[in-house]
Amino acid sequence: MPASLGSHLVTYTQGMTAPTIPGAEPLSHVGTGDAGVLVLHGFTGNPGSMRGLAEACAGAGFHVEMPQLAGHGTAMEDMIPTRWADWSRDVEAAYQKLATRANKIVVMGLSMGGSLTLWIAAQHPEIAGIVCVNPATQPQDPSVMDMIQGMIDSGTEVMDGIGSDIAEPDVVELAYPGTPLAPLLSFQVDGLQPLSQRYNTIKMPLLLFTSTQDHVVSPADSDALAQAYGGSVERVILERSYHVATQDYDKQIIFDGAVAFAQRVTA
Repeated sequence: MPASLGSHLVTYTQGMTAPTIPGAEPLSHVGTGDAGVLVLHGFTGNPGSMRGLAEACAGAGFHVEMPQLAGHGTAMEDMIPTRWADWSRDVEAAYQKLATRANKIVVMGLSMGGSLTLWIAAQHPEIAGIVCVNPATQPQDPSVMDMIQGMIDSGTEVMDGIGSDIAEPDVVELAYPGTPLAPLLSFQVDGLQPLSQRYNTIKMPLLLFTSTQDHVVSPADSDALAQAYGGSVERVILERSYHVATQDYDKQIIFDGAVAFAQRVTA
């Protein structure tokens, strides 16, 4: 999460549901075998940040589901009333949809998508393997969460955006320009706090990509996950990319590595 939580605070009123941003659409692909991949985007992002990875998996013959999580990929106002329960519900629904045509499933996620990957893995030990790219794994310090709650109580709904942390200058993530505070607090309290106590119970193989320079989620979150994880961990360090590494200089390393990993654990 960003270090300067107090900068440029704005209040929004909830509007009507907006259409999906072009490029932010979900993806559902019918593959050729019995293996599938569930692909999950991050907080305030949308499927656009993960489309290259989803398409690489589809190109390798996997069944693919990449949902557009509740409140994401339309307008920021649509996200304000959403919570962890909404996003995890969407992930479970996509998993069940994929399971109707795939016997072996790998889950891949970026940032909060990585958090949700770990959550669905804890729910479903039958998952063959998981891939996390710069996942958020540790809740913020209680003082930070108290500050967020105080801003919400004072009527502030949105702070500065955290999207498009990309080293490559010509690439822009289609993320929201702001960060809704109540969903952010839910992500911490309802999501990461209980989830962070469960990593040692998750046993399937983990492929973990970590950017050395990440201005959204500290690389220490990946370190903590690797130390606590209950199964085998394969770690890949990304030297050239920032947080949204799936759209950055090292994206092909991620695409190739994730596809090879999925082929191996579903063989």
